Amino acid sequence: MEVPAVTGTLDLYMNEINRFPILTAEEEFRLAVQLAKNNDMEAAEKLVVSNLRFVVKIAHEYRNYGLKLADLVQEGNIGLMHAVKKFDPYKGYRLISYAVWWIRAYIQNYIIKSWSLVKIGTTQAQRKLFFKLSQARKKLEGLSEKRPEFAEIAATLGVRPEEIEEMDIRMSGRDLSLDTQVVDDGESTHLDYLMYEGEDQEMALIRKEEMALVQHNIAGALAKLSEKESFIIRNRVMADNPLTLQAIGDRYRITRERARQIEKQALRKLGLAIPALGEEIKLIEG
Repeated sequence: MEVPAVTGTLDLYMNEINRFPILTAEEEFRLAVQLAKNNDMEAAEKLVVSNLRFVVKIAHEYRNYGLKLADLVQEGNIGLMHAVKKFDPYKGYRLISYAVWWIRAYIQNYIIKSWSLVKIGTTQAQRKLFFKLSQARKKLEGLSEKRPEFAEIAATLGVRPEEIEEMDIRMSGRDLSLDTQVVDDGESTHLDYLMYEGEDQEMALIRKEEMALVQHNIAGALAKLSEKESFIIRNRVMADNPLTLQAIGDRYRITRERARQIEKQALRKLGLAIPALGEEIKLIEG
């Protein structure tokens, strides 16, 4: 099934789809029967293209949600095609009367998904409230010429004021893409003005090389220690969960104080072998 894509300006698209005539009730019934009985794709295509102009009209109702009208039309077209597949010509009503629900459902679902990374409506009632809130607020503003209170809107929609307040907060927290242009006719995006407070690549590379050098020197220095000294350094100074002096004393059958003396002696040897660690070792000893 080939349906005109929404490309170029909307005016050009409208000119293209207006070439397709609106079907009479008899023509629509005949084509729908052909589709239902024979899976006639040509009949399906004629049913779709003859109703594309109605999709544009419905999409216009949702143009105030900050999304491109062309995208809304495209989603509505998908809803229309789904409706054509499910349409029962023997029910006695016209295709568009049935399809309008599918067109709205696809458009609304697209708006909900595009609005925020955080789910706007997790229940059917919340999804309905999302689309009714703006309409009710504008209607009340027109009547009173002032911003209505949550309680007034809640009374109009038959929900609790707390639900209105919660949805208002969700709707006001619209996501912003960092790739969006700061001004419509400019080239700068919000990402260009995002400050990075972390370490730059050059400093990160220097720090990585220094760490590799220190680790290499430590490995060489540990090789010069006795087995007991090396064990204490590895399990007391370098370990994520260091052993206590008492545990080391029990292992080597020495006192806790003797284990501390060996640790201090080993640290001094490391400081002499690796001058860069001298200050850190002084802190450990202190």
